[in-house]
Amino acid sequence: MNNNKKIRWGIIGCGNVTEKKSGPAFNKVENSELVAVMRRDKEKLADYAKRHNVPLTFTSATELIECPEVDAVYIATPPNLHARYAIEAMQKGKPVYVEKPMAATMEECLEMNRVSMETGVPLFVAYYRRALPGFLKVKEILDSGKLGKPQKVYVELFQHHAPEKYQGELPWRVIPEIAGAGLFYDLGSHTLDYLSYIFGPIMKAGGRAMNARNLHKAEERVHGSFQFENGVEGEGRWMFDANYEDFSDKICITCENGEIEMSTFQFTPIVVRRNGDVIDTLEYPRPEHVQLNLIRTIVNQLLGDGSCPSTGMSAMNANWAMWTMVKHFYS
Repeated sequence: MNNNKKIRWGIIGCGNVTEKKSGPAFNKVENSELVAVMRRDKEKLADYAKRHNVPLTFTSATELIECPEVDAVYIATPPNLHARYAIEAMQKGKPVYVEKPMAATMEECLEMNRVSMETGVPLFVAYYRRALPGFLKVKEILDSGKLGKPQKVYVELFQHHAPEKYQGELPWRVIPEIAGAGLFYDLGSHTLDYLSYIFGPIMKAGGRAMNARNLHKAEERVHGSFQFENGVEGEGRWMFDANYEDFSDKICITCENGEIEMSTFQFTPIVVRRNGDVIDTLEYPRPEHVQLNLIRTIVNQLLGDGSCPSTGMSAMNANWAMWTMVKHFYS
C-alpha cells in the first residue's frame, strides 16, 4: 500500500455498471482515487478515461494489476473472468473488489477465498445493499425485536420478457458459460445475499428451474426454497419471461407480530405493519452512486478503520444457494 493514506484504484472492465453505480464513487469516497482503467477496446477505453478523467489506461489486465500506482483492483467484467483476475491481483498483493455474483461457479468462489486466505489479501464483493440506508433500517427494525421474532420470508421478481433483446448476439447475462447461469444469478443474487446478511447464511436450499421459450440455454424461471442460519424459512419465485402487467419486485418478511414489505431494486417505500396495521412507511431516495457506501467501508478497512460487510466468504453463500436451486436444470 502507498504511504499517502489514500487508496488508488484500478478498474478491470469499464462497462455499464461502472458508469454511474460504481466508477465515480471511487473519486467521491474520502481517501480514495480512481487512477487506472482497463478495457480491450482501445477506442472505448480512451472514451471512458476521458469522460471520467482517469489518467492511466491499459488494454491488458495484467499490466493494470502490476502497475505500481494501483493499490487495489475493482473487477467489473462478466463473472467468468472474476476468479482469474481476482486471483492474479491477490497473488500480486493487491486487494480486490469484485462485481456480483462473486464468480460463475462454486469452485471458482472456493479458489478465490483460498487464495485470499493464503495470501492474506482482502477480497470484497459488490453486494452494496449491505451498506444502503433503507436496507440497514430494515435490519435495525428486525434486530430491535419490535415486530417479534422473524418467521418467514417471501421473494418475488417478475420481469418482462423482451425477445427483441436476443436478435443477433445474445447478452452475456443469459449465456451460462459466461454468467454462471442466467438472469437469476445476476439479479437473484442481490436479494439472497441481503437476506443472508440479516438472517445469517443460507444453510439449506432447493428448487427447480425451467426455460419455456428456449431463446437461450439459461433458465427463465426459478422457484426456490431456502432456510437461514437462524431458522427463518424462505420461498422465492423469479420469472424473467413475464408479461408487462405481471411485473413484480418484492420482499415480504413475516414476523410474530407484524411484517415488512420492500423491494430489491425499485427503492419504493418500505412498509412496516404490526398486527395488520401500518405503523411506518420509510422512504429513501435512490443514491446517485449505489455502491458508494460499500466502497467507503472497503477503503476504511484497507486504511485500518472499520470493516466491510461484504467479503468473499459472505458472498460465496449466495452462489451456493443459487446453484443448489438451478443445478438440476443444467445436469
